[in-house]
Amino acid sequence: MIRQPSAALSCNHLEAAVMDTENKVTKAVEKYLDYYRDIVSGETASNAKRTLTDFAAYLQSANVSLGNISIDQVDQFLAVCNKGYAPGTCKIHRSCIRKFLKYLYQYEDLKKDLSALIVSPPEFGQLKPIKFLRAHEVQKLFDSLELSTAKDLRTNAAIHLAYYLGLRPKEIRSLTLDDISFRQKEIFIRSRKNCNPAHLPLPDNIIKAITAYIVGGRPETQSRVLFLQLIPPYKPTNTNDIPRDIKECMTKNNLASSTYWLRHSFAQNMLESGMSLYEIKEMMGHKSLDSTKKYLSIHIGLMREVILDETF
Repeated sequence: MIRQPSAALSCNHLEAAVMDTENKVTKAVEKYLDYYRDIVSGETASNAKRTLTDFAAYLQSANVSLGNISIDQVDQFLAVCNKGYAPGTCKIHRSCIRKFLKYLYQYEDLKKDLSALIVSPPEFGQLKPIKFLRAHEVQKLFDSLELSTAKDLRTNAAIHLAYYLGLRPKEIRSLTLDDISFRQKEIFIRSRKNCNPAHLPLPDNIIKAITAYIVGGRPETQSRVLFLQLIPPYKPTNTNDIPRDIKECMTKNNLASSTYWLRHSFAQNMLESGMSLYEIKEMMGHKSLDSTKKYLSIHIGLMREVILDETF
């Protein structure tokens, strides 16, 4: 006679299976976050941790194992996760989940790459005009720059790099002492959005600003990163340090603008000087000319000439 398993035994097996699923999901998230923290900034890692902790809780509540995740379940989670949030925040949530699923497919139990199936909802009427500083606003900003503290010197150098070379905040933050050649008057941008490193000319005013910071504001440390925090142990600046400092200078001068307005102003200057779109694309580090063409909206004459084939 075959003895049937008791209800208690079946319940124990079920609880063990659920617990095993929870442990695997939790461990996979923790393992991924350890891997992720090594390649991104602290704020980005914190955003990923919040989103993936919620995703793990969702999978556990539904008793879904790593190998059985479906795109429908991912869509259901994102629908709840993104409810009530701005489009930019929703984009961050999707990116976190997309990268985690790619990781699971490459290193864990997920047998199908679901990351490519996560798509953004269509957005219409989102194009906004490029914003930049007018000549008198630029003059007002530079006239107000102070050089009395280490923070002032760091901000002054960052503003020069953003306005006169059009560098993104991330590109400024990533600079090292080894990237700067004062003798050749050249700077090397290693990490660009278009994945093409670039050697850019270094004007005298930027050389003076960087030199003033290195001599009078940069802490003495073994680190080769150019821009450092102001308190020990003098780590590289965080993602928001430089944009925040520049924003403070602009706010003090009643300029309703951000760090990227300096980059946009650099593009405006190149358009006014008659540089071609391809030359501007290379200087700005764009992936395609489509990105560069957005800057035509700030130069009406050139926009008509390129788009409408009109000449003046």
